[in-house]
Amino acid sequence: MAAPIENKVKSATTATFLVSLLIAVLNQVVADNALLGPLPSWLQPVIIAVAPAAVTFLSGWSAAHTPRVSSES
Repeated sequence: MAAPIENKVKSATTATFLVSLLIAVLNQVVADNALLGPLPSWLQPVIIAVAPAAVTFLSGWSAAHTPRVSSES
């Protein structure tokens, strides 16, 4: 029997999806790179790439582990 998906994985995946969706929506609403316009152009793609990864790390790190039942007899 496969092990259940841990809460840490669910939390990190959900947080990453929401942050990525927020970035995409803001980019559409504000249009192109106006959202990050004040930043240097070389830094904009770095921020877009690092933001979801940082949220994934932080949400996965802060979520509690899912207790596992030992299958040993």
